[in-house]
Amino acid sequence: MMSKPQAQPVSGFPSRSLKRSPTSPRTLFGIVMTALTFLCAVLAILPLVAVLSYVIIQGISQLNASAFTELPPPPLVPGGGFGNAILGTLIMVGIAALISIPFGIMAAIYLSEFSNTGKFSYWIRFATNVLSGVPSIIVGVFAYAAVVLTMGTYSAWAGGFALSILMLPIIIRATEEALRLVPQEIRQASVGLGATNFQTVSRVILPAALPAIVTGTTLAVARAAGETAPLLFTSLFTQYWPNWNNQLKEPTASLAVLVYNFATSPFKNQQEFAWAASFILVLLVLITSMISRLATARRVY
Repeated sequence: MMSKPQAQPVSGFPSRSLKRSPTSPRTLFGIVMTALTFLCAVLAILPLVAVLSYVIIQGISQLNASAFTELPPPPLVPGGGFGNAILGTLIMVGIAALISIPFGIMAAIYLSEFSNTGKFSYWIRFATNVLSGVPSIIVGVFAYAAVVLTMGTYSAWAGGFALSILMLPIIIRATEEALRLVPQEIRQASVGLGATNFQTVSRVILPAALPAIVTGTTLAVARAAGETAPLLFTSLFTQYWPNWNNQLKEPTASLAVLVYNFATSPFKNQQEFAWAASFILVLLVLITSMISRLATARRVY
C-alpha cells in the first residue's frame, strides 16, 4: 500500500527570499558605512603619501655619487654632498644601540621572568612609560648637562647617549611584550627537563622571542635616526668628517641636523641638499621598518 503524503507544516511567518535586497535599510546602511570606512582609511593614508611623494620628487633629483662621498657645500657653491652626515648618523645610532639594547633587553627579562609582580617592577614599568612620553628636547637638555658639560665639548658620544635614552623605553616595552607572548608551556617544559632559570631564558625563551625583539629594536633605531632636537644640544654640527683620531670627541654631523640647518638656509643649493638628505633619512627609516616586518614574519612560536 502506498503511504499518504504527509502534510507540510504551515508557518505563520510570511515566506521571503533568501537573497539580500539592495534597497533594504540594512543593506543600504552597510554600503554607506563601508564606503565611509574606506574614505576614512584613504584620508588617513593621504598625508603619508603626500609627504613621501613630495620628498621623493624633490630629493631624488639631487642625488648623485658625489652626494654620498663629499662634504656639504658652502653657500652658492655647486657640487658637494653630505657623506659626513650619513656617517655621523650611523655612528651615533650605533653608539645608542650599543648602550640601549643590552640594558633594555636585560630590564625586560627581569620584568618578565624574575619579577613579574611587586612594587619594584611596578615603578620600573611606570618610569618606562613616563620616559617614553618625555619630549626629545628635554632629553637633549639632560644629555647636554650630563655629558657635554662633563666632557667639555660636543661629541658623537653625547649624541649617542641622548639617542639611547629615547630608544630605551621602546626596547624595554617591546621586549617585555615579546617575552610574554612565549607560551608558558615552553617554560614549564624546559624546567621539567632540569634546566635552570638562566638556561631557560637564554636558550629557550630568548630564541623564541627573538623576531619580536628585533622588531622592537629596529623601530627604536628608526626613531633615533630621525631625531633632531637632542642632537642640537649634544653633537651639534660640523662641515667635516668625523675625527677618529680625536675619538669622536668633537661636533659631529648628522642627517637630521643637516636637514634642519639647510632647510632654513636662504641659499638654493643648500635647500636642494636638504631635500636630498630628507630622502635618504626617509629611506633609512623605511629600510629599518622593512627589517622589522621581515623579522615579525619569521616568528617561531
